[in-house]
Amino acid sequence: FRKKLIFLDSYIFQNLVSPAVGMYVGKDEPFTMKITALGPARCFPRGLDVMAVLGSEQAYEILKTEGDTEYQGEDTSYDKQLKELREEFGAFTEKDWNRNLYWAWLYALKPLLEDFGQAYPTFMQTEAWKDKELQTALASWTELRHDTILYAKQSYTPELTAMPLQPKPVVGYVEPVPEFYSRMLSLTRMTKEGLAQLDALSDSERSRLESLEGILERLLQISQDELEGKELSEADYEFIRNFGEQLDSIVAGVEAKGKESTLVADVHTDTNLPMEVLEEGLGYVELALVAYKIPDGRIILGAGPILSYYEFKQPIDKRLTDEQWKEMLEQGQQPPRPSWIDSFYAE
Repeated sequence: FRKKLIFLDSYIFQNLVSPAVGMYVGKDEPFTMKITALGPARCFPRGLDVMAVLGSEQAYEILKTEGDTEYQGEDTSYDKQLKELREEFGAFTEKDWNRNLYWAWLYALKPLLEDFGQAYPTFMQTEAWKDKELQTALASWTELRHDTILYAKQSYTPELTAMPLQPKPVVGYVEPVPEFYSRMLSLTRMTKEGLAQLDALSDSERSRLESLEGILERLLQISQDELEGKELSEADYEFIRNFGEQLDSIVAGVEAKGKESTLVADVHTDTNLPMEVLEEGLGYVELALVAYKIPDGRIILGAGPILSYYEFKQPIDKRLTDEQWKEMLEQGQQPPRPSWIDSFYAE
């Protein structure tokens, strides 16, 4: 299984749509349900399904609240399938997860889906932050699918018959998720080594990856110091202030199109009439505001960029290209955002 399976998310989707999970037994019209010749079926999966399998209780609660788990059949149900998938993926070792870049990318996102305990800043312990981290993971997964869209075997649903209190200098802050930075560092090193072995790494590309390694190492150390309540050094604060310049060493020379966050990928096809595809999209980068406490006792309002995420259905003959999606965003014709982001998002 592990040697043959490359695209874990497609495998998850295939096992969380009808007939694998049975038919709809609720009373509403959830996103995943569609009326077929045999009745209301789970014709569409959701990105949240992937995150739920990877361990996100927040994702599962959203699915449950919105009616997307109310499917049952003879000897099967959504919850039964989810439990089996969680057990299957829970048995993976670190070596398994790092078998290839695709798996390692998903493995790197898992720390964002965990609960943050009392050792973490107060804002990271809120439900709103859990939703924000969930959106970040979904957005990153969407980019992964977009970048591998020519190679990924798509899943199908078969037809059924506060402000500073003192005027002191404001200091920066790194979101303290050291395990995430550690796994991204491993993923970066794996990428560099793999491309080098294939003799597919130019000097400029090697330099970019080495710069990314250095940035991730610094983020890892700073986040560990923050969690331990240590005062950061002036050099650390300088690194945070100039973070945009740090990124220049990675993206310098990349064409403008390669830096855009707006992209779309269809990840699932429903062959029941009318035939449709499930689209996952990234919109414009947005601004997050959080309150964090620094060692001298001040509570500071910090701002930083976050990704935006969309999930919607399209007729099968109107699959969107990146250019069409970008045009929809520019004209304000994009579909609504998921309702569960209301806990942290305001227009």
